[in-house]
Amino acid sequence: MAETNFVTKEGLEKLKADLYDLKYVQRPFISKQIADARDKGDLSENAEYHAAKEDQGLLEAKISKMENLIAVSRIIDESKINNSQVMMLTRVRVLNHNSKKEIWYTLVNEKEADLKTGRISFKSPIGLGLMNKKVGDTCEVTVPAGNIKLEILEITF
Repeated sequence: MAETNFVTKEGLEKLKADLYDLKYVQRPFISKQIADARDKGDLSENAEYHAAKEDQGLLEAKISKMENLIAVSRIIDESKINNSQVMMLTRVRVLNHNSKKEIWYTLVNEKEADLKTGRISFKSPIGLGLMNKKVGDTCEVTVPAGNIKLEILEITF
């Protein structure tokens, strides 16, 4: 059985919107490309036709994967989030002891992660290091730039 994909309500809506685009915008576009290429004659030497068929195969695989992901997605019940410790959907203010800077992170599913907005995956090295920690706890995390020491200053929702 596939692993449950925990998402926010907005995250699930985005997945559904992406699936809609794949099925009702991109699929008809590729079908039209195949039809146009087929009209050009001999299919055995028609590079446009073969490229469009390959694109169609990749698109169908993407649609199938997206449908499966949506099927195993569960919206997180925000009323059950406990902000006494770091968990999915909590917002955490940490002090990076290496740079002496304070940073806010929100822990989300990897599909919703966006470092520019401070949304990190709970499965990322920093996310895993912060999970289940409480205010005042510190953790050392190994990132591509080396080890960093983070102290949890505040946890909110």
